[in-house]
Amino acid sequence: MSLFLGTHQNRLDAKGRISIPASFRSTLRKYQKGGEDAFVILRPSHKLPCIEGWPPAIFAALAEPLEEIALFSEEHDDLATALYADAWPVEPDREGRIILPERLREYANLSESVIFMGLGKIFQIWEPEAASNRQQTARLNVKKTTLPNHTLKTERKDP
Repeated sequence: MSLFLGTHQNRLDAKGRISIPASFRSTLRKYQKGGEDAFVILRPSHKLPCIEGWPPAIFAALAEPLEEIALFSEEHDDLATALYADAWPVEPDREGRIILPERLREYANLSESVIFMGLGKIFQIWEPEAASNRQQTARLNVKKTTLPNHTLKTERKDP
């Protein structure tokens, strides 16, 4: 499986266009099925002041639990609204640029410069100072965390 990796800075033009980093475009293409056009689903993060970029296949997997909830229930309506109402499918142009919807730009407080952060199966788009703060917080938090059922070995024992 392809992953979104790294942190990349790009410029946002006055029309709201931005170039998706080449490595991220390559990852998006690997998620394509058959003759599907390459596109990404953008949505505001539920927890952070950034935009999330989802390959359609990963977004579909995120939405699978909806199938288990009664169609006309309040729980289904709430989850469907949270997932779909603010989701924007966008297709990169020939140069790999997309237009960030104004509503999403405002949500993430984006202006001229933005940061793309790879998070494995998805990526995020941040205002640069907020991205730096998020990375610092994540590094501090991860020091207190261990991976489930895994032990990270930091010392090498020679035979």
